[in-house]
Amino acid sequence: VCVTNNCVIADDEKGHDLDLFCVPRHYESDLDKVIIPHGLIMDRTERLARDIIQDMGGHHIVALCVLKGGYKFFADLLDYIKVLNHNSDKSVPLTVDFIRVKSYCNDKSTNSVRVIGGDELSTLSGKDIVETGRTMQTLLSLLSECNPKMVKVVSLLVKRTPRSSGYRPDYIGFEVPDAFLVGYALDYNEYFRDLSHICILNDQAKEKYKV
Repeated sequence: VCVTNNCVIADDEKGHDLDLFCVPRHYESDLDKVIIPHGLIMDRTERLARDIIQDMGGHHIVALCVLKGGYKFFADLLDYIKVLNHNSDKSVPLTVDFIRVKSYCNDKSTNSVRVIGGDELSTLSGKDIVETGRTMQTLLSLLSECNPKMVKVVSLLVKRTPRSSGYRPDYIGFEVPDAFLVGYALDYNEYFRDLSHICILNDQAKEKYKV
């Protein structure tokens, strides 16, 4: 279901059988269902790029990628923005930066967000920023110290969970159930980043790849 500015995947969504898609053989026993096929991810990402160009055209954007889970979405989103820059009335000057955060241990979100790498955030002073990634509130606090003109957050997924602080990004791809999702660069202890579709991880895999 698509409402206002995002697509909602219901809690009772049954997903798609793995044998309907190309899934790496070494992951077949680790996944329950495909919940968002790769083609749907790409279509939704293209629309988000169009919305960003519409809203931000004329501003200089520093696109800040949150590694590692955001890298695929970030790359595909920028590819679509680049195409629109070439073929539409509005275009955006665009530069790119990267930062890495870690907030998960096994399948549990920790109470702290560790910034592990990335260039100095001071380089973002006075610029407009589109962020993409999953753990944002700590970064927003850090970014506010750099005095950017504005900050807009793009997130492919927003999870419905009682643990949520209630924060909503400016641009949302899909609102998803409270399940542990992997694929399309989302990992479980560094596994499953090479999976094209977004899938539900099963309990046996959580034990299998636990650290």
